[in-house]
Amino acid sequence: MSHTIQGVLTAIVTTFDPQGEYHPKAMRAQIRRQLDAGNGIFCGGTNGEFFVLNEREKLAVTETCVDETAGQAAVVAHIGEISTRDTIRLGRQVAKLGVDAVSVITPYFVPLKQDELMSHYRAVADALEVPVFLYNIPARTGNTLQPDTVRDLAQHPNIIGIKDSAGSYESLSGFLAVAADIDGFNVLNGPDSLIHQGFVDGCTACISGLANVAPREINAIWSLFHTGDIAGSRRAQENVTGLRTDLYSVAFSPAAVKKAVALMGHDVGESRYAVRFSAEQEQKIRHIVNQYLQ
Repeated sequence: MSHTIQGVLTAIVTTFDPQGEYHPKAMRAQIRRQLDAGNGIFCGGTNGEFFVLNEREKLAVTETCVDETAGQAAVVAHIGEISTRDTIRLGRQVAKLGVDAVSVITPYFVPLKQDELMSHYRAVADALEVPVFLYNIPARTGNTLQPDTVRDLAQHPNIIGIKDSAGSYESLSGFLAVAADIDGFNVLNGPDSLIHQGFVDGCTACISGLANVAPREINAIWSLFHTGDIAGSRRAQENVTGLRTDLYSVAFSPAAVKKAVALMGHDVGESRYAVRFSAEQEQKIRHIVNQYLQ
């Protein structure tokens, strides 16, 4: 049975109301924006502020995404927690909501050896019926999945791929080499700078935070590639590279993305963590968005 997920999945922001509470109506509007651009949904990730959501909110966000998407596109939900036990508990609840797959970051805060990471992921994959993507984001977790570890984990029948957000072509290439040898194991590219190159080298999909700001522009990289217009896909990548570089230079990239979406007139609320934007920074973001998207 194939679990291949293709194209663009937007690492969708979690919407909050003026009191900072989860805002499902506004969430539906953002999901619809992405579906209209041809994108699937990756919810509860870094751009979705999973690290400041409680379990009830994580489930509510996922439920909204599955319901609003209504089978029109893939929905992958992030479920990674520090402990194996909590990851499994959340994963079992998320699986009941009807997602296509789940994604699991390496446990964070606690430094782990590669064999400990393997034990964690095998336990999670054994316990869940929903397909599992590994999720490598060492800059945020302090733990790096090595290609040899991933090669071993890829033998598990319920581990169907890896999302790599290490940020380097070298890291992505190491996992693509694993995928080339193991049928049915897929690599999802995380960095917005490597979307086109990832597709050229064999990634089946990308998970894009920048697609919150530029849903159609990001989708063009995939859609042109998918129809065989490789040069067009590369140009589409170049069109968003300047936007990415300039926007991400302002602040922590997920915070800058959410602020940009808000300044574009969308009702997404403020980031829940302690990032604050000066009037000068907001003006800079407005200028960047107008420069690249108007």
